[in-house]
Amino acid sequence: MSNRHWYTAASSWACMAALLVSVASRAQTPTRHPAPGQAGSANVHMVAHIPLGGYLRVADIDIEQEMSRPYVYVSRGIYQPTGFSIISVKDVGKEKAHVIYTWNIENPELHKGLGALRGRYFKTHGRYYYVQCFQFSPGSPDADLGAIVFDVTGLPDTSKVKEVARIHAPDAPGGFHNIYTYKHSDGRVLLFTSTSAKPYAQIFDMDKLLAGAPNQGLVGRITNPDRLAQNDHSIVGSFHDYWVGYDPATHQDKFYGAGRGGYFIFDVSKPEQPKLITSITGVMGVLSGHTITPSPDGRYAVTETEYQYAPLRLFDLKPGLDGKAATISQPIGAWTADWHDLPHNHEVRWPYVFVSAYEDGLQVFNMMDPTDPYTVGFYHTYDGPHSAGCCSREYIADPSTDPRDHGVANGAWGVQVRDADGLVVISDMTTGFWAFYMDGFDGWNGHDWGMPNVSTAQHWDTGPEGAVKPVVSAQLP
Repeated sequence: MSNRHWYTAASSWACMAALLVSVASRAQTPTRHPAPGQAGSANVHMVAHIPLGGYLRVADIDIEQEMSRPYVYVSRGIYQPTGFSIISVKDVGKEKAHVIYTWNIENPELHKGLGALRGRYFKTHGRYYYVQCFQFSPGSPDADLGAIVFDVTGLPDTSKVKEVARIHAPDAPGGFHNIYTYKHSDGRVLLFTSTSAKPYAQIFDMDKLLAGAPNQGLVGRITNPDRLAQNDHSIVGSFHDYWVGYDPATHQDKFYGAGRGGYFIFDVSKPEQPKLITSITGVMGVLSGHTITPSPDGRYAVTETEYQYAPLRLFDLKPGLDGKAATISQPIGAWTADWHDLPHNHEVRWPYVFVSAYEDGLQVFNMMDPTDPYTVGFYHTYDGPHSAGCCSREYIADPSTDPRDHGVANGAWGVQVRDADGLVVISDMTTGFWAFYMDGFDGWNGHDWGMPNVSTAQHWDTGPEGAVKPVVSAQLP
């Protein structure tokens, strides 16, 4: 990280001191190694834990939303062998979750780089698929491999899991750092991908891809508007993470991209012609956005930038959405579990935000008042030493070096929520797979909170209709 970045970060803390005094006073300061039986708050219950290989073996996580398909997909990257595992949580309440299938890239010892990082499932024409993205270093086998698509319709019969397509990016060797599957309002199932060393995210039509389209189903690109993005040659490219969802109020499909310069919101109702709506830029301490997740109505955004001590910042997007501000530059709130560390990925299920907070494990905070978020539950999934994180620039440039040389990027990487029953799953880079229930959270539907039913959980069969229209109960006789 440049000296300029650290200087800017320090300036940010000076400007936000008054705000963070309130935040720190309301967030618990976790014990690094809690006593047995005290790993979490009393309202969070661990119902499954599966080690998956030890130190720095695990990346992101996804969970199918239908109770009839109790499958969790865990990416396994950073160290070889790299691939993914499928876990059945059919009997998770009985602590009988177990791995039913594992896939590794062929000739794993020859592959160098971060490997399998993020996976997402999708459904189309009655069949279920899982997409696993990869990042292999130039000069390594499959350096141009972005993702592999597997047909997983036949689960739990793992003999029916079948690779059906590969997405290559020869013009951008280094693969895809992130992907997002989305049911578009026009009925298409789309895959959004980050592209290494390129200033854009790519959009693929998955039905066209599966049908063998000559261009792999590529239908559009979203270019990062930051002036420095054109020269961003980092392994993640100019976009890092993103979120895509439908806005019932404006009847728009919206792309929220975190990357070089900050955070950008695009209208992707026509994926072939994305249009910038507003942005979050010029924020003290944020040269590059890492993750952004909006509230279900699209008014507020929870954001992360990736350096130690940085809190999750919360922004009100309304001035930008209403055209009253060219960009948003000032957060209205912030939250962190422990100021020594760094919160990472997060899922919004209004009013709760579920966070995979690296060394601080699973954290849950309430953002009903975005100016005053507060912690409501937690569980420490990581039990290793402080500052034994991964992946330094030296490791990314030369994967033969040991990544154990910097920071707090170890512990809980990914988090997902099953809306049907409120099951929360965590992937911890070192300790593996975890599953939890939280008291009072037995499922989520946005309509129960006066919000659109919009989250990362896609409505594969209904599209936006499932997000917009409340479920009407049958009248009793």
